[in-house]
Amino acid sequence: MADENPSIMSHVSVGTNKFDEATAFYDTVMATIGAKRIMEHPGAVAYGKLFPEFWVQTPHNGKTAQTANGVHFSFFAASNAQVDEFYKAALAAGAKDDGAPGLRSDYGAGYYGCFLYDLDGHKIEAMYWDESAG
Repeated sequence: MADENPSIMSHVSVGTNKFDEATAFYDTVMATIGAKRIMEHPGAVAYGKLFPEFWVQTPHNGKTAQTANGVHFSFFAASNAQVDEFYKAALAAGAKDDGAPGLRSDYGAGYYGCFLYDLDGHKIEAMYWDESAG
């Protein structure tokens, strides 16, 4: 079926305790991979290219946002250079390093990525898969 959506997920949400700072962070970082604010509600902003795929929001239940050990969010980049740009922008916006951009051959011959922690401690990644490396 030609019109079938190839994705397996609709969206993901991360909680924040620093809404204004977190959305400013993601405004900067998501722009490096061609994403932008797609939708906004009080206390919530969704980022994507065409659809609201990645939400940053204050917790719906009013409690403190928390992170989960072992969970991370990875974003597609269009090139190694975009991964590098994502990494630099994130560090400049206050992220903490958890793995500089580089090849990750244990994930596959063409896998190039970087890992960081955002302002709330969520682990994020940008990655590019060079299918010709393979």
